[in-house]
Amino acid sequence: MKKILSTACLMLLLGVITQVVAQKVAEPITVRSPDGRLEITFTRNEKTGAPTYAVRRDGRIIIAASSLGLMLKQGGMLSHAMTVTDARQRTHDETYNLIVGKAKRARNHYRELIVSLQETGARRRKLQIAFRAYNDGAAFRYLIPEQAQLKEVEITDEKSEFRFPADYTAWALRLRTFHSNYEKEFDRVSVSQIKPGAMTGLPLTLQSEPVQGARGLTLAIAEANLKDYAGMYLQGIEATPNALVARLSPPNGESVEGAVCVRASTPLASPWRVVMVGDEPGKLIESALILNLNEPNAIKDSSWIKAGKTAWDWWSGQTAKGVDFKTGMNNATMRHYIDFAQEFGLEYMLIDAGWYTNKPSYGDDADTTADITRSVPEIDLPGLVAYARARNVSIILWLHWIPARDQMDRAFAYYEKLGVKGIKVDFMDRDDQAMVAFYHRILKTAAEHRLIVDLHGAYKPTGLSRTYPNYLTQEGVLGAEYNKWTKRITATHNVTLPFTRMLLGAMDYTPGGFSNVTPEAFKAQETEPMTQTSRAHALAMYVVYDSPLQMVSDYPAAYRGEAGAEFIKVVPASWDETKVLEGKIGEFITIARRQGDKWFIGAMTNEAARTSRLPLKFLGKGKYRLTMYADGEQAATNPKQVVTSTKIVTARETLSIQLAGSGGYAAYLQPVS
Repeated sequence: MKKILSTACLMLLLGVITQVVAQKVAEPITVRSPDGRLEITFTRNEKTGAPTYAVRRDGRIIIAASSLGLMLKQGGMLSHAMTVTDARQRTHDETYNLIVGKAKRARNHYRELIVSLQETGARRRKLQIAFRAYNDGAAFRYLIPEQAQLKEVEITDEKSEFRFPADYTAWALRLRTFHSNYEKEFDRVSVSQIKPGAMTGLPLTLQSEPVQGARGLTLAIAEANLKDYAGMYLQGIEATPNALVARLSPPNGESVEGAVCVRASTPLASPWRVVMVGDEPGKLIESALILNLNEPNAIKDSSWIKAGKTAWDWWSGQTAKGVDFKTGMNNATMRHYIDFAQEFGLEYMLIDAGWYTNKPSYGDDADTTADITRSVPEIDLPGLVAYARARNVSIILWLHWIPARDQMDRAFAYYEKLGVKGIKVDFMDRDDQAMVAFYHRILKTAAEHRLIVDLHGAYKPTGLSRTYPNYLTQEGVLGAEYNKWTKRITATHNVTLPFTRMLLGAMDYTPGGFSNVTPEAFKAQETEPMTQTSRAHALAMYVVYDSPLQMVSDYPAAYRGEAGAEFIKVVPASWDETKVLEGKIGEFITIARRQGDKWFIGAMTNEAARTSRLPLKFLGKGKYRLTMYADGEQAATNPKQVVTSTKIVTARETLSIQLAGSGGYAAYLQPVS
């Protein structure tokens, strides 16, 4: 009895409340969110006996009855002719700390239903489906218990469906191949335009139309806790309007009919399939749902994990402007960027590709003879690490993923001994089961050697940063590097990303371009690249875009003495609280974030100029000094023009801000004693 009581007391101290309730097996079975607004209903198809689910919000259907099931090489479809053998519900409530990110704490509060099924035929295979109802979304996953009939599992397809009651508007990442780095636009389409055989990446953000006076909802289809499994995509269903079904990434990203996408032993748990739900788009940005569905922090001592901003030598093309030495991958250039990091109070300096010997090619056939512990003659790595340390700057190193895979243990031990603080790993470009395993291995090994991680050429986030908080950021986004080659990085694209890609986690967009020109004057160039948005728009990205490792991408001379550069010095990269003040997908967004007792505001618009009114009721009591960086009156023709001003405000006031086309607004507020 003492042991039981002490366990219960410990759970209360940890903020965890779990209640388990056995339920009579009477269908349909419904589980409701803690606030009662969202409900998931499980039942079986009357003809096939296959399990189905539906989701309602305030009594309104948002996901109609949709089939579930897995196609196995051992015995075919695991879903048909099944009977319910058990159904259990539980309530769970915990609050946990986040090491870095958009908030300091997150609440994981849900009600869960686990339905046990068994085939009625000769095979008698067993399957469980877990459903979780949150206030801000629904999730489900497959559980294949250990059983004599299925000791080994080979999954060739997943039949998780998402049937909508209407032809929702969607923002779709339309990919051409499973071998992808997710670097594309989110196109505005309708669900009916997503055809069978399509390859739609996650997340898929959707909006429903208002019905009978009730406003429309914003949804996002995603996956969480991707482990020992293949990544999920979406495609249309033949002869079924307004419906999508899952599609799994095949080995090596090569689509072959009947290919085994997942090989595992039982018991097996699939990733969570997630439907995020918000009364307005900004609520999805504030949500911690993707993190909540992942495992807790696996790093016992996380004190060494530090968010921050970093100087970076690659984006600017290592321009020689403002220096008296030959720039390139050499000690003088790297010391120049380290000096800049010290001057601007940046925590890191990222040394990009070209620093180590036998630099491999960029494809999967990369030269595995590259040694990621030996630098080229022009780079004295131990000397640069020491030079940076003396200036309170830490070094991050770029790596190609293949030599990182092959030399991980030896190289990471060397980096730790040397004093390197992080790695940027590039060109994975797929999310099959083997690559997913590589992500878990490299994050675990990096944590063992106290290295922070930035993954480029990466698939979308699935919440793994909760388990490995050293995983500060990742690409998997069409970001600012494309300004070097294309005109695709428009203001509309920039204000679409917060409501699409950023819903899933940190986004290494690489902001900070200070060569701001109008869309008409913009031209792509490798060295000193331009951006076709205003200076204030560029500053606002440091508040709007989540990334605990945030790039300061331009070359040092681009910032020194320039309007708005002071904001980069003071804006943090990690936050205690996030509030979305307003926003419309692809049109505009305004976010307020807090660190300590200071608040920061970032506002961005598409190509249309607009006036925004922002109530400051999120502030605490007392007076605050507002320092703002706004588009100037001529910003439409001179995007570099920034007006800086300060004034005293209180929570009772409302700001009126003017944003030029492709413009923005950045500000910070600190209490006045």
